[in-house]
Amino acid sequence: MANQIKTLTDGDITREALRILKNANSIIKSVNRQYDDRFAREGAKNGGTLQIRLPNRYTVGTGRTITPQDTTEQTTALVVGTQKHVPVQFYSSELTLSLDDFSSRILKPAMSVLASTVAADVATACASAFTNYVGTPGSTPTSFLTYAQAGERLDWQTAPRDGNRSMILNPTAMAATADAQKGLFAPAGTIGDQYESGMLDKMTGWSFDMDQSLPTITHGAGASYQTNTPTFTSGSSTIAVDTGTGALSAGQQFTIAGVNEVNPDTKASTGQPKVFTVASAYAGGNGNITISQPIYTSGAYQNVSATIPDNTALTLIGSASTSYVRNLGFHRDSVVLATADLEMPKGVDMANRQSIDGLSLRFVRFYDGTNDNFIGRFDVLYGIKVVRPEWGVTVYG
Repeated sequence: MANQIKTLTDGDITREALRILKNANSIIKSVNRQYDDRFAREGAKNGGTLQIRLPNRYTVGTGRTITPQDTTEQTTALVVGTQKHVPVQFYSSELTLSLDDFSSRILKPAMSVLASTVAADVATACASAFTNYVGTPGSTPTSFLTYAQAGERLDWQTAPRDGNRSMILNPTAMAATADAQKGLFAPAGTIGDQYESGMLDKMTGWSFDMDQSLPTITHGAGASYQTNTPTFTSGSSTIAVDTGTGALSAGQQFTIAGVNEVNPDTKASTGQPKVFTVASAYAGGNGNITISQPIYTSGAYQNVSATIPDNTALTLIGSASTSYVRNLGFHRDSVVLATADLEMPKGVDMANRQSIDGLSLRFVRFYDGTNDNFIGRFDVLYGIKVVRPEWGVTVYG
């Protein structure tokens, strides 16, 4: 009997591509991935919105008499509005390759670059939102204490120690940190793996990984800013300033004297300065700086020890007009990466759509009669939202 050659189908290709995409990048593996199945039949277009429910918080009373409190659920909108694709070209003869060969030649390179692009968007969103920081801007982090302090920042914000904390370092920080820890006590197997791979695995409550997609943010030339908040409103996501010059970049951070973090449960000051993160670029001068986290001065959602004072300097972290690497530590549920099913085109050579573990991917191949080519494309439609900025920490590099 003659040998039968199995031809790869569009389903084989899409499933294998999605498997590679899911595992190709440490950031994508580490965040909360959500899949919007509302579009599972007809498909989605750019601009769809998801409402993500945030955890409820309550206050505690004292004594026999109670004052009923409403359950006021908070939601945040996540727009599924970014579509990225990788174009590929292959011929029908290549569909007779084994799946392993086809995967290594075509799918792995394509999914690697797609995953890195999506991860870069996630990392940039995190760097523009996380409200904690450790380390010294301009110095590569290496010490055990730095990462222990990063965990401490999340502990103060009651982020769970449930095995879902990830520390993502750029290659320089990973190499330096692995070298710095080589003399510390650890199980022999762990030291051996670290020696052979040059990569840390776990330390101080973090699962470590390396990623080249982490952003470097150049600070604006902003200086000498001072608050202008005589009528500050609790729940505001802006801080007014009336003096100062120069721009501020998204992701820059600052503190304000007298305003500390509070324990989310007891509302007692932790003694740690509240860190504010610029959510979108600020052009400079008098106006309102948009920050990544609303400020609540009282009630169940209180997150500062005092209202924003008037005529108080902003202490900017790092130096003006200087670039700093953002290594990132976060709990999985601090950030959501949501994908949705794209529409399926008609009248093409191949078309398939698959979803797995919170990711959706579409593959289409069509014939280009003008140039006598078969052209394919892999597409993903997604949105990113940092829903718990206090559960993330920037580790400066």
